[in-house]
Amino acid sequence: MKNITLFLFILMTASVFSQNEYKPFQGKLVYTIDIVDTAFQKMFPTKLMTIYTNDTIVRIENESDQLGKQVVIKHTVLNKSILMLQAKNNYYAIQTDLNKVKVDSIDSNRTNRNNELSYHKKWGKKHIANMKANRMKVTNNKTKQTIEVLYLKNYSPKYIDAYNDLPGLAVKYYITTPDGTYVYTLISMEYSVLNNDLFGVPSNYKRVSFSQFLDEIIGTN
Repeated sequence: MKNITLFLFILMTASVFSQNEYKPFQGKLVYTIDIVDTAFQKMFPTKLMTIYTNDTIVRIENESDQLGKQVVIKHTVLNKSILMLQAKNNYYAIQTDLNKVKVDSIDSNRTNRNNELSYHKKWGKKHIANMKANRMKVTNNKTKQTIEVLYLKNYSPKYIDAYNDLPGLAVKYYITTPDGTYVYTLISMEYSVLNNDLFGVPSNYKRVSFSQFLDEIIGTN
């Protein structure tokens, strides 16, 4: 449950996408997800995050140890998202209209997050998935921890829900969770025309708000 709450919070407080001129992308992105601490790598084997997009709608597929497969479908123009998952032998489509989230709260969270991180471009490039990626030094101003994030400057950051303040698409980045810190690395980027069914919600999924979902889950315990 904590993972769901955290994921939806990230969606609701995501930054406004950069206004740079980006190449439109339609197709499939695949990232590996590995835990950074090598002592725990046997406990947390490599997972995949697969992203499909027609450049306006994005489908993100993840595997969760607690909840199995999770799918997020988000509309980058309408600013709406749906999280699909299975819980208590039922299928749920948790809907979030980001336009109805209190604006003051979003702006406050965005400001706090921007103040927490400092970005500094680094010289040189590194190869990721047979492409040259730019380098960015990201420092957490509270912990003073610094990491290097790689990104493709010609593509929008809107396809993933991390480091949306980067001037491009993050292709190697880090996410800290209660289980540890994970590194996400792009391994393939394929252009293709996708079937529109990928961006729909199957009929056997029950559409609910996040609060309705929590009420149902708590009520069945």
